[in-house]
Amino acid sequence: MRISGASVLLTGATGGLGGTLAAELAARGARLTVSGRRADALEPLVERYGARAVVADLADAADVERLAAEAAGTDILISNAALPGSGDLLDCTPEQLDRAFAVNLRAPAVLARLLAPSMVESGGGHLAFIGSMAGKVTTRSMSPYSGSKFGLRGFALGLRQDLHGTGVGVSIVQPGFVRDVGMFAVTGAKPPTGMRTVSPRQVVAGVVRAVERDVAEVNVAPVELRLLAAIGGQFPGFAERLQRGGPGERTLREVVAAQRSRR
Repeated sequence: MRISGASVLLTGATGGLGGTLAAELAARGARLTVSGRRADALEPLVERYGARAVVADLADAADVERLAAEAAGTDILISNAALPGSGDLLDCTPEQLDRAFAVNLRAPAVLARLLAPSMVESGGGHLAFIGSMAGKVTTRSMSPYSGSKFGLRGFALGLRQDLHGTGVGVSIVQPGFVRDVGMFAVTGAKPPTGMRTVSPRQVVAGVVRAVERDVAEVNVAPVELRLLAAIGGQFPGFAERLQRGGPGERTLREVVAAQRSRR
């Protein structure tokens, strides 16, 4: 699927990686529709890239359906919006859990369901979901977030099989610790000792590769994190023991404290 000339819907355009994604998509000639919760934050993207803006709160089921209706005819969905969802389950309210799963999992699934039929009818399109390496291996204090991202990975890879042969591709792009912008960067936390970060440009390059080459899964992370994720996926009990008391504990405490007000 070529991005140039395609109609692209980008959710979460005003936060984290959204701005970098919008810039790259516009530079590649996409006809861009950007979505976020605040009109004032979307306006610079409209002015800078000639994008169309749709204000929507993806925790609101009616807003998700309205967004899909306003973005009818989309060729490429890049589902980037997400909430942190960090913290121990017993410290989260049911309302916070509902919101995290609604934004991180339900909204991408519903948008895909509502936008895919026109792609199938036209014989081409792409659905790209921005996940996380926390959707491959989890740690303490991440059960809501990891739960939503594990679910997103399973949904994306299953949907890819559902749509095989239709001309519509599906990808999951999973970044590790991203520096400069994004959920992790804004916390001010430092990654665990020995764990490198990736740049926003690397993540964007992964998204472009996934869409244009129809790659099922792109893990944008240094080799050490990809190795740990592979071990954790096969041997979760061993990974759990390995993490306890390790250098990641400090990072987790910093992240949870910084994200508490954003659940």
